[in-house]
Amino acid sequence: MKNVTVIGAGTMGNGIAHTFAQFGYQVNLVDVSQENLDKAIATISKNLGRMVEKEKITEQDKNATLGNITTGTDLKSGVANAELVVEAATENVDLKLKIFKDMDAFAPEGAILATNTSSISITKIAAVTSRPDKVIGMHFMNPVPIMKLVEIIRGYDTSDEVTETIMAASKTLNKVPVEVNDYPGFVANRILMPMINEAIITLNEGVAGVEEIDTVMKLGMAHPMGPLQLADFIGLDVCLAIMNVLYDGLGNDKYAPCPLLVNMVTAGKLGVKSGEGFYSWTHGTKDLVVANNFKNKQLA
Repeated sequence: MKNVTVIGAGTMGNGIAHTFAQFGYQVNLVDVSQENLDKAIATISKNLGRMVEKEKITEQDKNATLGNITTGTDLKSGVANAELVVEAATENVDLKLKIFKDMDAFAPEGAILATNTSSISITKIAAVTSRPDKVIGMHFMNPVPIMKLVEIIRGYDTSDEVTETIMAASKTLNKVPVEVNDYPGFVANRILMPMINEAIITLNEGVAGVEEIDTVMKLGMAHPMGPLQLADFIGLDVCLAIMNVLYDGLGNDKYAPCPLLVNMVTAGKLGVKSGEGFYSWTHGTKDLVVANNFKNKQLA
């Protein structure tokens, strides 16, 4: 398996394309927007340049990686020769179902169709295709070129052969694949998102401030990043979408998203992507600056 198509040129998509290309795969990166594709290639080039500076790869390696990537805006031609298609579009179930219907219609009969979804049912996605045995979850972690884990999620009909193929392919990317079953949130977000949601509840109830909550988790639990800062990086809209998947899928009130999270998303405060979440991200330095709405809050 050497021909891979990645659908979606955002943060995850360009990272997935970068990683496959770096390990010798021929990658076709597809997005509806040429501007997004141009930004993705610029990002990949910049990230490869950093690796050259750190002497992790050579300039020749960088050029070879970029040479392994082609781009296009037409999904039909983009998947025509693919042996593996990895969908990395926005975490929206209707969009993903539409993309998978198209992928199924246009990709070769033997191609494996994978999704980078962080929470949506693989079985539900597979059900809109004519090849549910060849549909699988391939959940990379951000930033993709650096993080070792790939969560491999089997749908109800995913075959042993396809699972073994994707597990093996992940290892060729110098990743550590972990096989899990298809339940809401899988493993990573079944555990991570309720923790983030609980941190937001803790803030909302006035137990402590933004910096205090993150400091406790960093210094007390050895987390490299506090849960509120991490939420900003993930995107509060993504956090809310995953909490809703957990809440709807498991029917347990402990997965209900915090009203503060709902309000922030409604107000467009999405974290890094919007410039403000629990922290401000527009001040031009690497220092963490708490967003104005959360400064000088009195404990309840």
